[in-house]
Amino acid sequence: MNSTSETSNGSARSRRINDFADCRNIAHGAVFIIASGNSAKDFPIREFAGIPMITVNGAISMFMETGIEPFFYACTDTSFSKQQPELFAYAMRISQRVALWGNQAEELAVEPMGDLYLLKKAPKPTLTEWLLRIDKDLVRNRAVLGSRNRSIGFSKNLANGFFDARTVLYLALQIACHAGFSKVFLVGADMNQSAGRFYETDGSSISPCGLDQHFHSRILPSLKLMSEKVVGSKFAVYNLSPTSRIPSSVIPVKTLDEVKAIIQS
Repeated sequence: MNSTSETSNGSARSRRINDFADCRNIAHGAVFIIASGNSAKDFPIREFAGIPMITVNGAISMFMETGIEPFFYACTDTSFSKQQPELFAYAMRISQRVALWGNQAEELAVEPMGDLYLLKKAPKPTLTEWLLRIDKDLVRNRAVLGSRNRSIGFSKNLANGFFDARTVLYLALQIACHAGFSKVFLVGADMNQSAGRFYETDGSSISPCGLDQHFHSRILPSLKLMSEKVVGSKFAVYNLSPTSRIPSSVIPVKTLDEVKAIIQS
């Protein structure tokens, strides 16, 4: 569909907004999700240039001078474009597809070269919808107690919204599933707040990080739900970070050699 957005100075410009239904099940096979943990620095990205890649926030810096165009770029940090304007602009220029909040899209200084998709959260279910599991594409926590537990879930169809786990990595996993990939490999999924992000230096702007605050209450429960209710023969997830905070019982850790064997199979 076509959409007209207002810029921050009040002038209008036309921009095509794509529906997430347009990119559902358009892919298959393997995909790498490039995140921002320090272990990402050891990933030989050029060696896997032929495999689609999804990346998030400042991890786009891994793609510089590689000639690789991300299959999807996602950013849920509304302050990121101001804190890291060069990286954000680079992501807009090279990514095949971009997922942003509506207010981010309205304030873009650089137009995306690829397709633009607007994010929305999965709606809160009515009690009947929650009990009867009416929408099979929105996999929800079945915990009875606590509205926070009920809001944990995994979306297989982003046209219906996504579930926020307080880390953009979880959105990237839902994008991978939505697009149709069956083998997902996580790069830089360390979840180590004290180690920082690989692209941030002492002299650069440091974005806020809530990993420690949300890991046990939101992030890990969401990953466990994905592991138990989504992962299977049609959707497998592996972690390449040997220092990841994510338990291997939730997402198994693989070496590069093991990853190559899985891709070839």
